[in-house]
Amino acid sequence: MENENNVANAQEQAQKTKFCKHCGAKIPEDAVICTSCGRQVEEIKSTGEQPNIVINNTNANANVNKNVNGYGGRAKNKWVALALCIFLGFLGGHKFYENKAGMGILYIFTAGLFGIGVIVDAITLLSKPNPYYV
Repeated sequence: MENENNVANAQEQAQKTKFCKHCGAKIPEDAVICTSCGRQVEEIKSTGEQPNIVINNTNANANVNKNVNGYGGRAKNKWVALALCIFLGFLGGHKFYENKAGMGILYIFTAGLFGIGVIVDAITLLSKPNPYYV
C-alpha cells in the first residue's frame, strides 16, 4: 500500500514539473522563470488588458523655502556698503557688512588688498542693484 502511494505521488510530481530548456533542471509546470538558473523559460502571457496600477503617495513633506526674496541671501543696501567701502575699505568694513568675515580679516591685514581691492569693490558696488543680495 505504501509503495502504491509513493508511485502515485511520483506520478503527480512528474505531471506537475517540466524541464528547463536552458539548464535541464526540473521546474514547476507553471513556472515562467527557471528556479535553478533564473532564465526565462516561457513567454509571459498577457490578457490584453493593462493592469490596474494604484499609487498610494502619502508624501506629507512641506517645502518651506527660507529665502522668500527669491535670491540666495539677505538683502544689503548698496549705498551703505559703498560708504563703508570708501571710508573703512582698508579695514574691510564693507566685507564685514556683507557677512564675509574671512575677507574682512584679509582686508585688515593687507590694507584692502593693497588698495586695489577697495577700488575694485567700489566699482563693483556701484554696478549692483539696490538692494543687492549676499
